[in-house]
Amino acid sequence: MNEQIFRSMGEWLSVVHVPLAIVVSFHVLLYKRDVRSAVGWMGLAWLSPIVGCVLYALFGINRVQRKAFRIKRRRRRSLHRHPYLEMPPRRDYLAPLQMAVERITERPVQSGNDIKLLRNGDEAYPAMLAAIKGAASSIALSSYIFDDDATGRDFIAALVDAHKRKVEVRVIVDGIGGGYLFSPAYRRMHAEGVKVARFLHSFVPWRMTFLNLRSHKKILVIDGRRAFIGGINISSDNVQAHRTANPVRDEHFSIEGPVVTQIMEAFATDWIFTTGEELRGPLWFPVIDPAGRAEARIVTSGPDQDIDKIEFMFQQAIGTARASIKIVTPYFLPEDRLITALSLAAMRGVAVDVVIPAESDHAFIDWATRAHVEPLLASGGRLWRAPKPFEHSKLLTIDGRWSLIGSANWDARSMRLNFEINLEVYDRIFARQIEAEFERKRGKGFTLKQLRRRPFLIRLRDRAARLLLPYL
Repeated sequence: MNEQIFRSMGEWLSVVHVPLAIVVSFHVLLYKRDVRSAVGWMGLAWLSPIVGCVLYALFGINRVQRKAFRIKRRRRRSLHRHPYLEMPPRRDYLAPLQMAVERITERPVQSGNDIKLLRNGDEAYPAMLAAIKGAASSIALSSYIFDDDATGRDFIAALVDAHKRKVEVRVIVDGIGGGYLFSPAYRRMHAEGVKVARFLHSFVPWRMTFLNLRSHKKILVIDGRRAFIGGINISSDNVQAHRTANPVRDEHFSIEGPVVTQIMEAFATDWIFTTGEELRGPLWFPVIDPAGRAEARIVTSGPDQDIDKIEFMFQQAIGTARASIKIVTPYFLPEDRLITALSLAAMRGVAVDVVIPAESDHAFIDWATRAHVEPLLASGGRLWRAPKPFEHSKLLTIDGRWSLIGSANWDARSMRLNFEINLEVYDRIFARQIEAEFERKRGKGFTLKQLRRRPFLIRLRDRAARLLLPYL
C-alpha cells in the first residue's frame, strides 16, 4: 500500500515538475544574460523538483526591473520637460566618452553648473541644514542611512519645521540602511506629518526578495534649484568634531545649475517607484539659469532599467584614459572585467592609482580585496591605503580632465544590486580639486611583494572571502 502511495506521489511530482521546469528554463533563456546564473537556475529547476522552480519564482525574477519599466513609460508621457542647456559635441579625445555615456544614460551633458566640495559632515551638514531652513517651496531628500542621533534629530527638526511652514517635503529612507525592524527617524517624521517613505521595505514574505536591493543614493534638492549629492549619510559618525566611536571620512557636494533638474528627476523616479505619487511642475522642476562653468551629467544605476550603466561608464572612461586614473573608494571589489580594464590601462602606460581604507568597516571585505587585486598590481597599477578614520569617499578622475563623484562604490553590490546616483563632470579645475583630495588621502602603498609574502593560511582565508564577491 505504502509503495503504491509513493509511486503515485512520484508520478504526480513528475507531472507537475516537468512543465514547471520547462517554463523556468524558457524564462531563464529569455531573460538571464549571465551564463553562470542561467545555468545555475536551470540546473536548480530540473534537479530540485518543485522547490527549484519555487525558488526561481521568488528570487530569480527581476520584478523591480519590470515595475521600473512601467513607471518609465508612464513618466515619459507625463513629466514636463524643461529645455536643457545641452553641449555641442566635443572635439577632443574625450568626445567618445561623452557620446557613449549619453547613449548609456539617455541624458545630455549640461553646461553652466557650479559644484562645491564639502568635506565630511563638518562642512556638509551645516550647508544642508541651512538650505532646508531656507527652503521656500519644496524639499526632496533621500538617504541610505538616517540615524536617530544628534545629527539625525537636527535634520528631522529642520524637515518638520519646513513641513509646518507649508513647504512640500518628500523624504526617502532606505528600508535596510535606515533600520529594517525599527526606523526611529522614519517614525519621528511620519508622526509629525512629513511625507516620508521607506524604500523597498516590507515584512510580508512574498516581498522578502527585495531585502538585498537597497537605495544607496544620497540626495537633497531644495526648491528644485540647489542639490547636494555625494557619499555622506545622515549620521553623527560623519562629523569629525563629534569624535564618535566609529568616525567616517567622506565628501559631499553642493550643486547649482541646470544639472539639478536631472538630480530632481532621479529623486522623482524613486518617489513614484516607492509611493506611486508623481512629482511634477515648477514646484519641483523650475527653469534653472546657469550658475557656473562646469559641464555635468547625472548617471544613475540599479537593478531596474539602469542596470549595468555605471559599469559600462567605468569601462568607457578607463578605455579613454591616456595619462592617469585616480580612484578613491571604500570598497574595491569590482568584477574581473573592470580589473582587466584597469590592468590593460596600466600596461599601456596609464598611471593607475587606487586609494582604499587602511581598514574598512568589514574585515572580510579587506580580506577579499587582498585576494582580488593581484592582477592589477602585477600589471603596474598601484594600491594605496588611506589612514584612519574609515575612508568612505567615492572619487574618480581621468587625466585631470574628467571626474566622477557620487554614491557608488567599486564593488558588485553597487554595480548590480544598489540603486546609485553619480555625477560626471567635464571640468579641469574641478578635476584638479578632486586630485588634490586623492593626494591628501593617499597613505602607504600595498605592493605586489607584500601581497605574495602573506602566510599561506592568510592567503587561503582571503581567497575564501573572495568567493563571496557577488554578495559583498
